Amino acid sequence: MHRRTLLLAAAALPLTALPGFAIAAETIRIMKSPSCGCCTAWADHLAAAGFTTEVRNVADENLWAMKERLGVTGDLASCHTAMAGPYVIEGHVPASDIQRLLAEQPAALGLTVPGMPIGSPGMEMDGEREAFDTLLILGDGTTEVFASHS
Repeated sequence: MHRRTLLLAAAALPLTALPGFAIAAETIRIMKSPSCGCCTAWADHLAAAGFTTEVRNVADENLWAMKERLGVTGDLASCHTAMAGPYVIEGHVPASDIQRLLAEQPAALGLTVPGMPIGSPGMEMDGEREAFDTLLILGDGTTEVFASHS
């Protein structure tokens, strides 16, 4: 009897209450230049990891103004800007780093991979790969290394 009760209770538990499912269900809102193909490839990387993506083409001047409003300075910028919950995600941030950010929920503005490192998600080029860091953007605009990728 006890086993049956446990199974029924588990079946009644909504999947979104489980951490892995809640993170996978997160919608990432991506703003990009209409002509950028690597941004689309990055969105595909996120979708393959279980995220829902909403991609919007934005005029370049509006995209740069939005980056500034969100606290993304020129030295932290890349080709696209996204939002995951309350966090800004700038550039080719790996899905696993976003999942970790959403699970840990640090007091921060978000994550960035400045520039466009070869081999980062969406920037794959014939097996070439540059080492890069994902940076955590803190509330005061400073950064710290969140994850290193070699």
